[in-house]
Amino acid sequence: MTTNNTAAAAAARKPHIDTAQVQDQVEGLLASSALWLRTHWLQILIGIGAGVAIAAALFWLRGLGPRLVARSRTGKGWSAVLGRAVERTHGFFIVLLSAKLVVGYAGAPVDVSSTVTFLFTVAAVFQAAIWARELILGAIEHRTRNERLGGEALGSALGLIRLLVSFAVFAIAFVVVLDNLGVNVTGLVAGLGVGGIAIGLAAQGIFADLFAALAIIFDRPFRRGDAVTYDSTSGTVEEIGLKSTRIRGIDGELRVISNKNLLDKEIQNNTVRERRRSKFIIGLAYETPTDQLERFPDTMKEVIEACGMTYVRCGFFQFGTSSLDFDVQFDSPSADFTESFNGRHRTGIAILKRCNEEGLTIAYPMQVNYTAAPDGRLIDPRRISDDRGPRDDA
Repeated sequence: MTTNNTAAAAAARKPHIDTAQVQDQVEGLLASSALWLRTHWLQILIGIGAGVAIAAALFWLRGLGPRLVARSRTGKGWSAVLGRAVERTHGFFIVLLSAKLVVGYAGAPVDVSSTVTFLFTVAAVFQAAIWARELILGAIEHRTRNERLGGEALGSALGLIRLLVSFAVFAIAFVVVLDNLGVNVTGLVAGLGVGGIAIGLAAQGIFADLFAALAIIFDRPFRRGDAVTYDSTSGTVEEIGLKSTRIRGIDGELRVISNKNLLDKEIQNNTVRERRRSKFIIGLAYETPTDQLERFPDTMKEVIEACGMTYVRCGFFQFGTSSLDFDVQFDSPSADFTESFNGRHRTGIAILKRCNEEGLTIAYPMQVNYTAAPDGRLIDPRRISDDRGPRDDA
């Protein structure tokens, strides 16, 4: 007995479709549609004509998409981006847009109007997702058009970006459609959020390096082939990957550093620098006359400019332990390292020659010992002369 009651209760809970009610609704829709056709036939014909004209114009506009793509030589310009977005316009959306624009004029029944509105909403949401996807991906490809990144790495990055962007825009479109259908999407959104957080925490290292690679692509702190310096390491960028960047060191070694760790450091891009600066600390002897010390900056300017370098500054720096130190700074005409190195060599030799010609002594570490006279006065050993003459050993 209990089993029969349970089965009866379960059967009562099952959704029951009233066939008669459905038939009445269909008959009512057909009757209202027939009445609408009889009473608004002229408005319907005008609406159909207007809808066909609108649809024809929209299909013609969609045909401009391939032309915009063809106008771009590389296929990656902004006109190509816009052209591909226009080309991706779906015919179903065009038809429903035309119907939506004319259905009100034709005085359609509520059932017909609501059906057209619902279908148009669905088509418009997914069409907007398609446009957004094409514009975002097109902007990324346009941004990376001139990047000298590795082809395989760039292709992998763009493939992953396409997957992420497609998932994001169509997930949003799906949620919007469900919301318009009256479905409570709060739980779905919360579930997607929790799932996204879990995936992000599980692969945070991978995503950190991936987004760092995207930052390198968009921010362009350096490109493939650039000479860079970070921390105390210098080298040439050979490849920018999804997770790491490979840099060939100045001694020939290959250094691999993750993109996130690389961007966390201060990076000097030596390829885009305007010049290279060299600096000498020249120590002159304390016995150098003051007039020569005053002329020394002008002397250095003449020597530096004669060597093809750009004079920056020269001035007294400090009182050294055994010299009067001057700070000499000059720039190379370009950022080329070899030219700067050779120019620094020429300038150094020329400074040494000029100092020899003018009798300027470049000091070296030395120590002078003074002796005391019987009366306590200090005697400069450099001024002591031997007046005793030759010794007689006989």
